[in-house]
Amino acid sequence: MLKNKDLLGIKELSSEEITEILDHAVIMKEIIQKNNKKAPHLQGKTVITLFYENSTRTRLSFELASKYLGANAANVAVGTSSVAKGESLIDTARTIDVMGTDILCIRHSSAGAPHLVARNVEASVINAGDGMNEHPTQALLDAFTMREKKGELGNLKVAIVGDILHSRVVRSNAYLLNKMGAEVTVAGPSTLMPPEIEKLGVKAYTDVEKAIKGADVVMGLRIQLERQKKGLFPSIDEYSDIFGVNEERLKLAKEDAILMHPGPVNRGVEISSSLYHPDKSVIDEQVTNGVAVRMAILYLLSKHHGERSL
Repeated sequence: MLKNKDLLGIKELSSEEITEILDHAVIMKEIIQKNNKKAPHLQGKTVITLFYENSTRTRLSFELASKYLGANAANVAVGTSSVAKGESLIDTARTIDVMGTDILCIRHSSAGAPHLVARNVEASVINAGDGMNEHPTQALLDAFTMREKKGELGNLKVAIVGDILHSRVVRSNAYLLNKMGAEVTVAGPSTLMPPEIEKLGVKAYTDVEKAIKGADVVMGLRIQLERQKKGLFPSIDEYSDIFGVNEERLKLAKEDAILMHPGPVNRGVEISSSLYHPDKSVIDEQVTNGVAVRMAILYLLSKHHGERSL
C-alpha cells in the first residue's frame, strides 16, 4: 500500500513506493494480455476521471484500468458539466466526492490543482497532469517500459529531446530516474530550455547529438505547435533538421537503445516517420504499459478506502 491516500507527483514518492508500483504493474499487465480482461481487485469501488484538458491516452487508460479491475468507472465531460456554468473546481470535486467516489483522476491546466482538490475530498486523488508541473503516471509507465526492456533503471543513461520548457513529462521523469539511480540528459532549443534546468538533476544541451551519445534510452517530446506563433523555435522543417530524432542521430545512442515518446507524436518533427514503427520504437508498448501501471496505482490506492464517512 502507498504511504499517502493520493498520488500527486513523483516528488512525493519514495524509491520503494516506485518499485512497488512497477512490481504490481507486472501482474496487471498479465491481466491485460488475457482474453478475459476482468479481475475483481476493485469490485465495489468507484473511479471518476475529471479532465479539464484534452486527452486520449491518459483518460482512456484510466477508464480501461478501472473497468479491467471491476470498478464502477465514469467520466465527467467538463464541457457539458456545471463547470460550464461557472462551478468552481473545489465545488465540482466535492460534488463528485459525496457521490461515493473512491478515486478521482484529474487533469488540469493549472499547476497544483490536484493538490488543492486532494485537500478538500475524501477520495484518493491521482494527478493525471497539472499545468507544467508534473505528470506522475506518465513517468511511471515510462519507467516500467525502461525496466521491462533494460532489466533495471539504475545506471541507465536517458536522453530526453524536445520542448523541455513546457513539459511536465520531463519534470516527473527527472524526479523518478534520479531517485532510481539513472543519468538524465535533456536537449532542445535554448528558447525551450528552462532556466536552472540542472536543478532537476539533469545535464542540459542544445546539441542533440551530445545528449543522445551513448544513451540507453532516447525519448522524444511533443513540440507544442501552438508555441511556434510565439517565436520560441524556428520553422517546423528547421526544428526537425536541427533537433529531430532521426535514424542517423539514433545511431549515436547505444546499439540496443530504445526509442520512446509519451505521445501524441508529430510525425516527422520530433522523430522521423520511419522510426515510428513497432520494430524501431516502443511507443505502442508505452501505451499498453500505461494501462498496466494505472491499474497498479488504482489497486494500491484503493487500499486506503474502507467504509466512507460523510
